Amino acid sequence: MKATGIVRRIDDLGRVVIPKEIRRNLRIREGEPLEIFVDREGAIILKKYSPLGELGGIAREYAAAISETLNKTVLIFDRDSVVAMAGAAEKDFLGKKIGRFVERAMEERRSLLLDYAKEKFGDGNIIDEDHNNSSLFFHSQLVVPIIAQGDPVGAIAVCSKEDDIGEIDRKVAQSASMVLAHQME
Repeated sequence: MKATGIVRRIDDLGRVVIPKEIRRNLRIREGEPLEIFVDREGAIILKKYSPLGELGGIAREYAAAISETLNKTVLIFDRDSVVAMAGAAEKDFLGKKIGRFVERAMEERRSLLLDYAKEKFGDGNIIDEDHNNSSLFFHSQLVVPIIAQGDPVGAIAVCSKEDDIGEIDRKVAQSASMVLAHQME
């Protein structure tokens, strides 16, 4: 564990305020669920709860099936990082933080298609790394948010090194998004 040097008191209702700097750094939003753990030494550990993380096995199998069907790379994100993927080297993507393009799709609650042949976006990364690593660069990226109980809980990205993402890819990704959303309700 890393010490922050911040001390907070418990109020009369048993509440503790998590400092704004920590919430911002860890991307903890108002109303976001946290899991509470207690270790053997009595330390209380708060961890962001990821409903998609709970569906890890299903998400991995779904990503593999979609990737094999479409012959493209498929990534499944929770609100913060890649939780499942297929079609590319896992070490390049698994656990990486989401990029601005994925955040935008979730914020806007709509599918976004980025095709570098047609347009350039400053926020076109699906993960929070730059395009200098050619194994992380995709010519076309389709991001579909996963909306459960009215809130964006993650996203599915279908990615291709070619500019060949079409309507079938969009329909498959939207179907997968709905199935995963229903698994969480």
